[in-house]
Amino acid sequence: MAQSRRFLILAEGSFGPLSSKTANACIRYVPDEVAAVLDSGTAGRTAQDVLGFGGNIPVVASFAAGMAHKPTALLIGIAPAGGQFPDAWRSIVGDALRAGLDLWSGLHTVLGDDREFAALAAASGATIRDLRRAPTGLDVASGRVRDLEATVVLTVGTDCNIGKMTAQLQVQSSVRQLGHRVNFAATGQTGILVEGRGIAVDAVIADFIAGAAESLTIEAAEQADIVLVEGQGSIIHPAYSGVTLGLMHGALPHAMVLCAQPSRTTIHRNPWVQIPSLSEMIRLYESAMEPLRPSPVIAIALNTFDLDDREAREAVERARAETGLPATDPVRFEPLVIGEAIAAFHVERMAERKVLIPPATFG
Repeated sequence: MAQSRRFLILAEGSFGPLSSKTANACIRYVPDEVAAVLDSGTAGRTAQDVLGFGGNIPVVASFAAGMAHKPTALLIGIAPAGGQFPDAWRSIVGDALRAGLDLWSGLHTVLGDDREFAALAAASGATIRDLRRAPTGLDVASGRVRDLEATVVLTVGTDCNIGKMTAQLQVQSSVRQLGHRVNFAATGQTGILVEGRGIAVDAVIADFIAGAAESLTIEAAEQADIVLVEGQGSIIHPAYSGVTLGLMHGALPHAMVLCAQPSRTTIHRNPWVQIPSLSEMIRLYESAMEPLRPSPVIAIALNTFDLDDREAREAVERARAETGLPATDPVRFEPLVIGEAIAAFHVERMAERKVLIPPATFG
């Protein structure tokens, strides 16, 4: 993907810690590629003011004000339930395409198929990049991941939008610092934006979700000791459990990291679904994987953004005490504890493989 991209992020009416997932990840992981954020409700502030990170990236009130920061592309900065394009944004997107800005979108609505937008892009020479457009030629899963030597680790969650992608991206550098070759397998539009490759599995026909996960995992395992697969949804989510199971069955992880938000007690936008304890969630995930491959949960990644420092540390300690596993908030605190758990699991697995598969001898 182009290295010269400079985004004006469109998050009108939605810029915030929970309401602009795509914008937030872009600001956290590729801040040098962000020119400004367009949101009239928080205009005049900075990304740091609104999110608690992002430094002096400005928030502007209009497209014209955003253009003053010399962007080369407009990024749709939200990932709403259902991934539909807000019709109120048509005029802004039209203005951007007329100005020759490339358009990057992770919505389920495929903007490149919109006749008006396609015509405007053709006239100005702009490119429309739909990150959620599913590739052709996907197949069903067949367990090919079983043949990989690399150790596969999947993040799973108590709910959606809880930090599964962020946990893997935060931990990746720690695993690398411990001396292991590691790749991140992006399975959502935001992860693809950051990583530069991947498949948004929630846009794949249901029969091929596991096949897409299998393909991604195999690709990421090339020249890697450890593959960190981005999780999606939750096994108990009434809307998104299908993509969760598809990822589990396609990626066939050797181990899992459970992600949770301590302050969240019910499923997001589904208050009728209570979130079980961490121990119960671990049991559910491990039981679901058992018929295909034993896959223990080896660490807990917490999202404590809405807690003060004391409350966050107490939540981490409760998670450790309840599960007996390494736990941390990998954004707020040091992610190394999870990286060490993954590295130790990998080293132990490699040692077991050497015992089970001794080197060939020659007589």
